Amino acid sequence: MKIATFNVNGVNGRLPVLLRWLQEARPDVVCLQELKAPQEKFPEAAIGKAGYGAVWHGQNSWNGVAILARGAQPIETNRGLPGDPDDLHSRYIEAAIGGLLIGCLYLPNGNPAPGPKFDYKLRWFERLTEYAAGLIALDIPVVMAGDYNVMPTNLDVYKPERWLDDALFRPEVRAAYHRLVAQGWTDSLRKLHPDERIYTFWDYFRNAYGRDAGLRLDHLLLSPAIAGRLVAANVDREVRGWEKASDHAPAWIELADKPASRQPGRSRRRTSP
Repeated sequence: MKIATFNVNGVNGRLPVLLRWLQEARPDVVCLQELKAPQEKFPEAAIGKAGYGAVWHGQNSWNGVAILARGAQPIETNRGLPGDPDDLHSRYIEAAIGGLLIGCLYLPNGNPAPGPKFDYKLRWFERLTEYAAGLIALDIPVVMAGDYNVMPTNLDVYKPERWLDDALFRPEVRAAYHRLVAQGWTDSLRKLHPDERIYTFWDYFRNAYGRDAGLRLDHLLLSPAIAGRLVAANVDREVRGWEKASDHAPAWIELADKPASRQPGRSRRRTSP
């Protein structure tokens, strides 16, 4: 099973890019972020024509998350992250697909930091960590995928010294991510590529993509019940170079039908180095 996460940065404006990628990559499950579309404007018909069922949590102009399943209809199990009834941002949706529980999330950016937006980010991270602990306790196969808006280590950012005060790289945020992972989650890309610089985001400015001045913001975390099935993980980097592309590229994993009998090896790259 191939599971991907993709911050589309506007699902309607970049629909041709999304549909092309779906046709070429043929992921079984896709988590989308930054739909930037209200509930009624999600392109359900076009995505259905491409062969995918969908559940989504839209929001006018900002945020928005969705889960797609190839040849199936996701069964929605949760909408919105628990812990704050006053938080109306569309940042979390969850569904059951093919024996897996898929959580799709778009964690707040948090800039400028310090400030109210940064405080909101840290609170959201705390709520996510509390909720994730409950998922771990269920001892079921769970994938939590999305744009976490955090670079966990120096390997995940092209020039760490330039990002020390940014909300995506501040010590408080990296510590929050590591507390989450320490519950027992496996960071898929880092598991299979422990020493590589792999990015999922390149800014539109200063030729960031051309210079490979990127960040790894998009992560797929696996619960212990499914981590042993991980056999491949990578980024479809070339999608970032397509016309009218998102500033993110899709990150993906492949899971075996049953736990791998050997240590997972590196995946075959579809992308340029």
